[in-house]
Amino acid sequence: MAGPDGAVALVTGAGTGIGAAAALALAAAGAKVVATGRRKEKLEELVGRIEAAGGTALAVAGDVSVEADACRAIGEAVATFGRLDIVINSAGVNEAGGIRNLSIEQWRRVIDINLMGTIYTCKAAVPHLEAAGGGDIINISSTAGRRGSGPFGSYATSKFGVTGFTEGIRQELGKSGIRVCVLAPGATATDIADSVSDPVLRETVHRHVTHEDAIAASDVADAIMFVLTLPRRANVSDILIRPTTDTRPT
Repeated sequence: MAGPDGAVALVTGAGTGIGAAAALALAAAGAKVVATGRRKEKLEELVGRIEAAGGTALAVAGDVSVEADACRAIGEAVATFGRLDIVINSAGVNEAGGIRNLSIEQWRRVIDINLMGTIYTCKAAVPHLEAAGGGDIINISSTAGRRGSGPFGSYATSKFGVTGFTEGIRQELGKSGIRVCVLAPGATATDIADSVSDPVLRETVHRHVTHEDAIAASDVADAIMFVLTLPRRANVSDILIRPTTDTRPT
């Protein structure tokens, strides 16, 4: 299928932030959107906005770090709309504290949601994308998936994993007509700081993503739409998008 119009798109982490912005952009372009995430009320609010604008959407509450939930979301998308064409893996959390201060449980939570949730969703989606004759997978990584950071080691580890995983499946799935892209945003105005347990480091992250120079979630959604609207022969496999004033080397 060429472009989002008429496509069935599943978006994880769709309750807020980049996921919500992507869901709105996809619906505005004519896609049928399946919005997944842990906060049912946020998903229902999003679906309401899409439907009020004349779009079509379905809310499926669940936790992508639970494989059964990830598989159920894919199953409900196909059962409701008959196919699957686009997968946007945007679910993610952050944590801070490094190797000394974070518990193994905190490390595991970040990796389970950010990396394993992406893997579970892709694993469940691929047979349906192949059945549709091809499709698109866009996995949201981060600039932290290219540049490690001591205080945010668990987050960087998970995002390095997403980056490597995405390139691996790109090589594997291209011959099946499935385009795969890893999209790595820098500081983006979202609620990602809320998942950081340490109050001091939570405030540090909050200042980072609410700075006046931070990019908007809708900017990332625009990049997603750019990838999806190119001719099928073109696979933009790697995008880094960050604030113009962020001039640090990657």
